[in-house]
Amino acid sequence: MNLELQQVSKVVAGDTHIYPTSLKLVTGCINVLLGPTQAGKTSLMRLIAGLDAPSAGKLFVDGKDVTGVSVRQRNLSMVYQQFINYPALSVFENIAAPLRIQRLPVAEIKSKVEAIAEKLHIAHLLQRLPGELSGGQQQRTALARALVKQAPLVLLDEPLVNLDYKLREELREELSNLFVDGKTTVVYATTEPHEALLLGGHTIVMDAGRVLQTGSALAVSTAPATTRAAAILNDPPMNMLQATALSSQEVELASGTRLALHGRALQLVAGQACTIGVRCHHLRLAPSENAVPLACKVDLAELSGSETYLHLHHGESLIVAQLAGVHQFALASSQAVYLKPNQVFIFDAKGELLSAPQEGI
Repeated sequence: MNLELQQVSKVVAGDTHIYPTSLKLVTGCINVLLGPTQAGKTSLMRLIAGLDAPSAGKLFVDGKDVTGVSVRQRNLSMVYQQFINYPALSVFENIAAPLRIQRLPVAEIKSKVEAIAEKLHIAHLLQRLPGELSGGQQQRTALARALVKQAPLVLLDEPLVNLDYKLREELREELSNLFVDGKTTVVYATTEPHEALLLGGHTIVMDAGRVLQTGSALAVSTAPATTRAAAILNDPPMNMLQATALSSQEVELASGTRLALHGRALQLVAGQACTIGVRCHHLRLAPSENAVPLACKVDLAELSGSETYLHLHHGESLIVAQLAGVHQFALASSQAVYLKPNQVFIFDAKGELLSAPQEGI
């Protein structure tokens, strides 16, 4: 299915939910809507589904204008983060519901239900009621009901957010395998950049009702177009340090620390304001070749499994270092962290990307 939005917007009671947006979904792959809460992901999906009508603009499916076509007349499936099942019906009947509406033969319904249940590992639960299932099993049931239609367009609005980590990992892998044949166009909304990378496909970065950037998952992660996109594409958000260019190959941070940017194709001029972006996992405690020290004070050491998130301030800037292993630090103690100039991003005064490191993400 080819789906295109042309200058589509949504305004409710004077409040803009979606600013004018032109967008083409990539056919036959997972299109990931990535953005924080209230970025407009659900609003955009409701417009795509036909649940809401746009305030302006048009939607086209395979070249046909479907702007005024209701969701009942569109061939699609949708799953929300709050999974919904019919409590009085068995798992089998929950999954079979859309097929019965299509009036398919009984034998075909049975075959399709059993096939999708097998793929989602719930074939042994078909005779149970939803109330007898775990949260993960209920979500699999809701997903099976959406997927059994084999609709050309599937919309998944944070479908795994309410599940524990292990179940999320399992279902995410299962979903990727289900759509590997390229016959279905998928729109998958998430707040987590890690999930967007794992799903791969095409990423659409959103914030406050606007599409900030689109491209392959690797491309947008490697070269975020703006400081805001960079913040969304990293968890924790990318550290941002204000700087001034001393030349086209050297900048000075507000603290006075200088970074030599040799080998970068930059158009900086002396005195030009810019922003230096540093991924949290690129900051280190130990010095290394070409690394530049940042003198900091410790604000908080946050333990997270096998990692430590070290919150510091460097001059007036707050930064976070993502460190492997478990570390202890005294609050308000002095601590140097090291960054390599060849790993930093450079943004101009407007927050637009000037240069990304060559070492990837």
